[in-house]
Amino acid sequence: MSLARQSEPGEVADLAALFGLPRAARQCRIVVAMSGGVDSSVVAALAAESGAEVIGVTLQLYDYGAATGRKGACCAGDDIRDARAVADRLGFAHYVFDHESAFREDVVERFADDYLAGRTPIPCIRCNMGPKFTDLLAMARELGADCLATGHYVRRVIGPGGPELHRAFDPARDQSYFLYGTTAQQLDYLRFPLGGLPKPEVRAIATRLGLGVAAKPDSQDICFVPDGDYARIVRAVRPEGARPGRIVHAETGAVLGTHGGVIHFTVGQRRGLEIGGQPEPLYVVGLDAETAEVRVGPRHLLAVGAARLTETNRIGPLPDAPLTAKVRSLAQPVPVTLDGSLGDGAEVAIRFAAPEYGVAPGQAAVIYAGERVVGGGWIAATERA
Repeated sequence: MSLARQSEPGEVADLAALFGLPRAARQCRIVVAMSGGVDSSVVAALAAESGAEVIGVTLQLYDYGAATGRKGACCAGDDIRDARAVADRLGFAHYVFDHESAFREDVVERFADDYLAGRTPIPCIRCNMGPKFTDLLAMARELGADCLATGHYVRRVIGPGGPELHRAFDPARDQSYFLYGTTAQQLDYLRFPLGGLPKPEVRAIATRLGLGVAAKPDSQDICFVPDGDYARIVRAVRPEGARPGRIVHAETGAVLGTHGGVIHFTVGQRRGLEIGGQPEPLYVVGLDAETAEVRVGPRHLLAVGAARLTETNRIGPLPDAPLTAKVRSLAQPVPVTLDGSLGDGAEVAIRFAAPEYGVAPGQAAVIYAGERVVGGGWIAATERA
């Protein structure tokens, strides 16, 4: 059954247009980034159905024991075998490249260092900025591909100034927060065929084609962290991260308890403090990595009025329109204004129209104009409301 007819659930029309191919599909080559999950496997299936030559590429990024066999991981162990099985079934070449050393240095060690410094890291963005896009794009170009296609849920829309990055059709699956660092040059070459599809439709395509990953669970949490135990990974990479310290009330200075290392805490955390008997709920409001001090306080101390961003990126021109920002992937965009020029790595400040909670150094702030991703940067410091 061809995917090129829009007559039944699980079918997609006009595949050549879906991939933005510059000429007849049979004359084109598409490299597909395959993680071993259902999303990238369906992208590969759509690419093959278009009539283009398809090459699947998987980066082996880590091999950390239990993580390699954990359902919902990616780019290791069973996932590589799943990607190869899909390629074999669909009849195209599949290559695996060992990027474990670069991934460890660029993503895992930086993740650990951020935790040791009291920041809240987001390794998925670092991975997209590094191995996922920079390295894969270089490989795709070396292979003579017309484009690199991935299974990310975002939309690439051609605007007045060229390709733009937009949020996905399915808000529950939107991954634009993790891709704000995409450059205009990268976006010109990238394709995101799933951005206009709901997840059930993607699984329907996989089921109809008989792909073994059709019911495979989605990736959960951070791929290289088995069972969500971040502290264990940090201790393995940076053993000094388990230095104990004091838990101090941010307003009174009173010592309320002790802890086993700042790596166990992030700003905004409430559970796991083990300091009962307080007259009101207390949250982590600050971390001092040098003194190994965890500062706690009432919720109002988490209110942030502004944040300073570093290493900023801009995708396309800055629009003369209201801007919003997300400081967490699952947060709703909130109105902001910018102080400074976004992009080219410059520092800028964002000011929230109303106090925002749960904003911490190490997170990313992603700027939107409606559905379009304007850019963003890393939060280096915050200013209390």
